[in-house]
Amino acid sequence: MDQGDVKDSPVAGGLLEEPAQLPRADVGDGLSELEENTWVLEGMNQALPQPVVYHELLWRDWEDFDDLETPRENNFDFTVLSYNILSQDLVDHNSNLYLHCDPSILCWEYRWQNILQELQHWEADVLCLQEVQENHYKEQVLPSLSALGYSCHYKRRTGRKTDGCCTCYKTHRFTLLSENHVEFFRPGIDLLNRDNVGLVLLLQPRTSDGMQDSSTFLPLCVANTHLLYNPKRGDIKLVQLALLLAEIHKVSQMPNDSHCPIILCGDMNATPFSPFYRLLRNGVLNYWNLPTWKVSGQEKFCTQPYPRLLPLPLWPDDVGVTDHCQYVLLAKKTTEAKPKDILRYNRKSLLQLRYCECACQRPPDLVFIKGVTDHEPDPLSEPINLDPPTVSTDFLMKSLLLQHNLNLTSVYSHFLPAKNRPEVTSFPMGVGNTVDYIFYSAEPLLEGSTTHGVRFYEDKHLKLLGRLSLLSEDDLWAAQGLPNPFLSSDHLCLLARFSLERSSS
Repeated sequence: MDQGDVKDSPVAGGLLEEPAQLPRADVGDGLSELEENTWVLEGMNQALPQPVVYHELLWRDWEDFDDLETPRENNFDFTVLSYNILSQDLVDHNSNLYLHCDPSILCWEYRWQNILQELQHWEADVLCLQEVQENHYKEQVLPSLSALGYSCHYKRRTGRKTDGCCTCYKTHRFTLLSENHVEFFRPGIDLLNRDNVGLVLLLQPRTSDGMQDSSTFLPLCVANTHLLYNPKRGDIKLVQLALLLAEIHKVSQMPNDSHCPIILCGDMNATPFSPFYRLLRNGVLNYWNLPTWKVSGQEKFCTQPYPRLLPLPLWPDDVGVTDHCQYVLLAKKTTEAKPKDILRYNRKSLLQLRYCECACQRPPDLVFIKGVTDHEPDPLSEPINLDPPTVSTDFLMKSLLLQHNLNLTSVYSHFLPAKNRPEVTSFPMGVGNTVDYIFYSAEPLLEGSTTHGVRFYEDKHLKLLGRLSLLSEDDLWAAQGLPNPFLSSDHLCLLARFSLERSSS
């Protein structure tokens, strides 16, 4: 499918009415209409699923942000799809989560046909898939997607887990420069005792004639991951994220210390505007006195509070990652090459911390002294013009912050204005939730333009042209939840279209 046709495709929930650019099987005049509607994938013996009747509640519109007045005929346009396709082993081991489903729609054969049909219809240039079962990858996913022109790269979860992440790209659109696997399991480190993984590819765009052109376009760093689910263990999620960002920082770093454009996809198992999300999108998180079960914003899935605060420091030195989410060795090289940032903890930044959320909370064991400790801080008051505080250097350098400098923003806004409802990407236990994301590189606006601690961005080298709209919880309730006969995963796919500018160098 041509990139410009994506917004005109008639799709309900990602299922197609008529697959694009597929040869129809040879049929005779005596075949029924149902038989005539069987589509055969060229070069394969397996037929795609027969078209299904749409459920109108699952219709997903294409939202176009393209500025037609801005010429971009020399740019590189491409699409990215992220999709948790639901591992069959997880379905079988957690059958209580799918009691609302007819067993016939839960079998892998039925679900894979629907998923393949959905992937083929969108024909995205880059696919980031999660919960891809290893034997299914070898037997169905790899052969099917290879026949569609994709180069597929897979990383299975460590330990006894049978699923993993799969990243695929169209070979006539990109060339692979490097493939990097990230394992979040580290023996002997308590915070890294889970089997989640990540996959980071560095891709070089090809020109219209199919030739690699490194002098025209910067490479594209594509990261794909599926982080820990456990809502109580926000400490583990933050460490996993820091490791992933450190790998992205290493792969995307250019010789001049800038970064090539980045696409980060995956099931993060964290909700919008949670502390985890704020770190990823705003580039900074003050984690002082933050309970672990509030990190990912999934408190409603905790049967009871987990009475534990994030430790300080958050992880031991053995992890090998700084509080700026960079590998220690790379961070040392950067520090040696540049003057030390002696103003990192200046008076202005410390005064701003006086009115942060943590600073405005009264310590539970604070002794009550009338006229001394009975006052409440006023967040709206002007800072008092005091002399610089006499605080030891050791305390100032003791980090309370997690940071990164990758400048990432979300493709989705997490709200549906037309429906006045939040967007959802998954439907666990009958509750709509957003845990899947596509983040991309952008340019942060001036510091003074932030509101309530939220950083705002504008597109630069990588421009967002459009996205496939998501659905609300009400929509999914009315359509039998997830999975259903039309959508064969408990997650929705995310799809975005980008334009990459030519390099100025």
